[in-house]
Amino acid sequence: FARGMGWMMLPPAEALAGLIPLDPTRDSKVLDISASHGIWGIAFAQPNPRARIVALDWAPVLEIARANAARMGVSDHFSTLEGSVFDLDLGSDYDLVLLPNFLHHFDPPTCVQLLQKVYTSLRERGRVSIVEFVPNPDRVSPPEAAMFSLVMLVSTERGDAYTFAEFEQMLTKAGFDSPEQHSLPPGVSTAIIAQKS
Repeated sequence: FARGMGWMMLPPAEALAGLIPLDPTRDSKVLDISASHGIWGIAFAQPNPRARIVALDWAPVLEIARANAARMGVSDHFSTLEGSVFDLDLGSDYDLVLLPNFLHHFDPPTCVQLLQKVYTSLRERGRVSIVEFVPNPDRVSPPEAAMFSLVMLVSTERGDAYTFAEFEQMLTKAGFDSPEQHSLPPGVSTAIIAQKS
């Protein structure tokens, strides 16, 4: 899956990196949770040579992420963290934590628990970016996002495709301020960005 999906994620990942500029005058840290192919973090590493990317996932998957980082010329500021985000010490002082296509696997209380852990790992005014299929409040449009909730119904124990209002509530419970949403071209993915207060 990681090998097949990586290059499809490059356009939305680059669009996300354009939405969240990192300070070029100092070193910054980015944590990519459930990094898979590593493309989301790599998209931040390429235009930001002072950014240190930490890709978190299971060891076999991270082999693909490391190979992609080498192929795209960012190995010198790309490292990995192997294991489960629920069990690992994530570290601290991140400027940005990426959660691409991950929270849909879990129910809201589990998402809040994880977002609280992310909140703790961020520096003051650090940001989190969630990328998901986000249905409209009617939960039947757009069709691709709405149908994704059916995929989660049959393939996870408690996962779902959450609306922006539901993500906003989870983020607020975890302590984040002012969530905002942005469409990511060229598909139907949405970025939800919030800041540590």
